[in-house]
Parts: sequence; C-alpha cells; structure tokens
Amino acid sequence: MSAVSDRLPAFPWDKLEPYKATAAAHPGGIVDLSVGTPVDPVPELIQKALIAAADSPGYPTVWGTPELRDALTGWCERRLGAQGITHHHVLPVVGSKELVAWLPTQLGLGPGDKVAYPRLAYPTYEVGARLARADHVAYDDPTQLDPNGLKLLWLNSPSNPTGRVLAKDELTRIVAWAREHGILVFSDECYIELGWEADPLSVLHPDVCGGSYEGIVSVHSLSKRSNLAGYRAAFLAGDPAVLGDLLQIRKHGGMMTSAPTQSAVVAALGDERHVHEQRERYAARRAALRDALLRHGFRIEHSEASLYLWATRDESCWNTVAHLADLGILVAPGDFYGLAGDHFVRVAFTATDERVEEAVRRLG
Repeated sequence: MSAVSDRLPAFPWDKLEPYKATAAAHPGGIVDLSVGTPVDPVPELIQKALIAAADSPGYPTVWGTPELRDALTGWCERRLGAQGITHHHVLPVVGSKELVAWLPTQLGLGPGDKVAYPRLAYPTYEVGARLARADHVAYDDPTQLDPNGLKLLWLNSPSNPTGRVLAKDELTRIVAWAREHGILVFSDECYIELGWEADPLSVLHPDVCGGSYEGIVSVHSLSKRSNLAGYRAAFLAGDPAVLGDLLQIRKHGGMMTSAPTQSAVVAALGDERHVHEQRERYAARRAALRDALLRHGFRIEHSEASLYLWATRDESCWNTVAHLADLGILVAPGDFYGLAGDHFVRVAFTATDERVEEAVRRLG
C-alpha cells in the first residue's frame, strides 16, 4: 500500500468528514451541496430502454452497437455543430472519470512525459498523470507552457469547479498552438449542455478546429444532462486515429459499456425534452442559491455554466466550510481543486428542491 500512497495524493474528501458531521447534527438536517451528483429521477423513456435491453446475456462490444454509434454521431452534429462525423470519430467509455484517470496510461505516457491541466481543476487529471508515472503541470494559459515533453493537454470548459467557459477565440488559439507543437488535446466538455450566462462551444465546432479533428478529442457524459451518473455512460468524439488506438487498447482491457446502458444512451441522446426539463430544475435552484449567497455576503466569480457556484467571502476556504457547516450546509473547499482555490468554496445546486429551499432559508 505504501507504493500506492507514494503515487497518489491523499483522497481530499476524507478531510471534509468532520464538517459533514457538524452539518448533519443541525436540527433541520444536513443540506449537502458538496458533491455534484444528480438527485432527480432518471427519465422514464431511458428507464424503459434499459429494461427492454435487460435480457442481454452476451458480451457487449467495446465500440458499441451501430445504433449507439449512430446516436453519438447524430448528437455531435446536432448539438456540437461537428461536421463529417462518422462511427470512427466516436467511442463509448465507462463513465468519464474512468477515462480521465486511465487516459495517460492508455496513451502509453510515462516518466519524462508531461500532462497539463488547468490550475483550478478536477483532481482526477493529476491522478491520471500520477497513475502513468508521468509528470504533471498546472497552467493558467496553456500556450505559455514549455511544449517540450508535453504530450497531453487537458481543457475543461465549462470548468469544474469554477463554471468558467472558454470563449471561441481562446479555444481556437489553444488548438492552433497545440497542433503547432504536436500536442494532443483532450477537452472535457461534460457540462456543455449546462450553460447559463454563456453558450459553451466544443473544440469540435468548425469555428474552433477548422473542420479537422486532427489532434483533438472531446469528452462527454450523460451523468448530468440525463441524470445517468449511476449508469456510467460517457463517450469520446474526435480524432479517429487516437480513438482507433484507444479502441484496440480498451478491447484488450475489456472496457465495455453494458448492453442495457448502450440502449439507454441511444434513448437519452434521441430526446431533448428531458434535457430541457432538467435544465429548468437546475436553473431555478441555481438562481435561488446564488441570490441567497450574495445576500449572505458572498462574492461569486465565473459560474456562467456547469452545476456549481464558485463563491468566496475572502477568507480561508476552510473557515467558510466551517461557517456553513454550523448552518447545516456542506460545501466543497476550493483547495480541493488546486491551491489557487484556497479562498473559495464550490457550491453544487444538485440537491432536491426541498433541500435547496432549506439552504436558502438558513442563509437568510
């Protein structure tokens, strides 16, 4: 176990346990806004598709059924504006976190290779580099990085934790720079359907990539837009050469999305109504929490998209966590996502309407 401990950082959520206990002791119960996990029902049409495919005794394919690939390519064209997408441009994966954690290893990266990710970021980007024993570096502007040895560049727009959205000009500049230096770009776009004060754009949009997918791959998830975190349903889209290599590796590793989940994804991507309804729920919760936090003396930065409010009282994030825990509200400290977040907290609006209303009451 010591070898594992040397390779991986401490699991950050363990540090939150005492504050969770404090919040849980509140007479009105805990309001847990620390984790962005869906709480609303899985849409009925998706449940029915899963049930209809329940009698699936054989092994599924890693590449997915033709129907699934049709659903993935069609969604990329409709939603992302991607052009000329074929089955070779898409690949289902077993949830996006698995992909993020093991991508450097599957790409064959190792000591001396560098993986770069935003200075404020989902911790699993660093974990993936560490698992591959590659070097890792955080950035504010990736085009200011030393390109020597840099093999994998992670983008994340909309951002977890800040909700920041990269503008078209910024995305275009980064993609061009990465291509100039032969650096592979993976863009984590799992929150792309949750833009509030901005309209997030994919790296696959022709205005960004110039109609070529060389050296770029986008990562998408159905966890948030369709409440399918429990289904482990995600996919990649982009450079067919990169995805072809990953497909072969994942075949050898048996990394296959279950057959019922594949059918559920087809149903989910073919329906926009449930996405609109879920957005409306999140929009109402976001507005209520945002107003309550501002009245309580917080300042909110970025947060123009995603499922989070990036909030500060200009004090240590742990002081803020303690203050809110005394009110029975649990949030995530900003330093979980990098030292640059040490004066912020991440507030998820994925709790039920009743719990969000209770948080608003307590903040008032």
